[in-house]
Amino acid sequence: MPSRDAAIARATDDFDSGAFRDRLAALVAIPSTSQDPAAAPQLLRYLEEGITPWLARLGFTSAIHPNLEPGCGPILTATRIEDPALPTALLYGHGDTVLGLEPAWSAGLDPWTLTERDGLWYGRGTADNKGQHIINLSALEAVLAERGGRLGANVKLVLEMSEELGSKGLRAFVGQHRELLAADALIASDGPRVEPALPTIAAGSRGSFMFDLVVRLRQGGVHSGHWGGLTTDPAILLGHAIASIADRHGRILVRDWLPGETVPPAIREALRGCPVGGGEGAATIDEGWGEPGLTPAEKIYGWASFIVLAMSCGNVASPVNAVAPEARAACQIRYTGDSDPARFEPALRAHLDANGLEKVAIERTGIRMPASRTPPDDPWVLWTKASMERSLGTRVQVTPNASGGLPGDVFVDLLGTPLVWVPHSYNGCKQHGPDEHVIPAMLREGLAAFAGIWWDLGEGGAPRRG
Repeated sequence: MPSRDAAIARATDDFDSGAFRDRLAALVAIPSTSQDPAAAPQLLRYLEEGITPWLARLGFTSAIHPNLEPGCGPILTATRIEDPALPTALLYGHGDTVLGLEPAWSAGLDPWTLTERDGLWYGRGTADNKGQHIINLSALEAVLAERGGRLGANVKLVLEMSEELGSKGLRAFVGQHRELLAADALIASDGPRVEPALPTIAAGSRGSFMFDLVVRLRQGGVHSGHWGGLTTDPAILLGHAIASIADRHGRILVRDWLPGETVPPAIREALRGCPVGGGEGAATIDEGWGEPGLTPAEKIYGWASFIVLAMSCGNVASPVNAVAPEARAACQIRYTGDSDPARFEPALRAHLDANGLEKVAIERTGIRMPASRTPPDDPWVLWTKASMERSLGTRVQVTPNASGGLPGDVFVDLLGTPLVWVPHSYNGCKQHGPDEHVIPAMLREGLAAFAGIWWDLGEGGAPRRG
């Protein structure tokens, strides 16, 4: 007789047999980077060769649509409807990757070849996001096999190929296909766990607001001997502007950027006891950096951060004896869903002016990816947490949002779905850089968790919209 335990065993047996690894290796081998226009055919190939035949075997009806944004990759939709009266889960993923950065990978590793080394699986897309959406579909396949081809629920899928370009075109596309994509909840996977050994649910994501600080004073450089000490140095002025925005400990001084005086009580309660880790030498949690009085989890899941992404003034590789004409810094605010990004630029302008920095211009402002948030105690979040804890026999950490950016706002705003992100990666996976990798045991655990989610979805008792 079909059973929940047997369905989970099917999913993990698929992993143990090597079949899951082979499936992931075949998809990693497709160099589907959206950041190289020459690779555009590979974006379509990923959907046509790697995903669509598999979805057909699982009983989905799928279609590949051109992106409404020129120059961006296609979007796949797929539906598997058993009965419109049953609960419907919407899956999301992206098959595009960042650039391969081939020359920068460690000796013996290649971004487009899945390689096992020292207990890790290396390859571009293993963590972001091929490995993650493959887990969710593989678990669904196991449950369908255990139940003889019937799930007891409906599943829809959106798989985009321009997430690494900021999900350009996705909002317009979902807006045009609201009825096709209508669902009770989005249950999908991207991003890292709070730490490698702790299964995690994120109920949204932080947004990213970009801007440049620019000090532009003259047409060209002037002799440092004749003019140094007489004419304004743009780099010094820019340095003071940055120092006025955040103190030497990283505390944000433009307080209108923040969600309030401190982390809201409900968010603080959700993050109580939440660990942060997994950088494994790639980064450190530095005591005293950032907003005082907050835990590390509150700083990255419940607060804003200010980051200087790049700075330029003159030519550092070949400096000349001149006071430079211009200095520029590319900056970013990572913000939560309870902050108002419409206030960011005017608040910064007022702050700079109040500090005598009127010559510092603010340019190229805009949201790269909006923030999103579902309440951590939403019924779908709690239902998924209970399912995962039953399957894995361990506690699951819920965060109010992921620390990075995801296009969850599209689904909240246009479809009204709560967000349930179940990440299968970790902070030290080196996504976006050389040597991207995953921890195989984490993938296996993700398969077990999602097999349980799919089984429970078909058992009845899941929350319903409204």
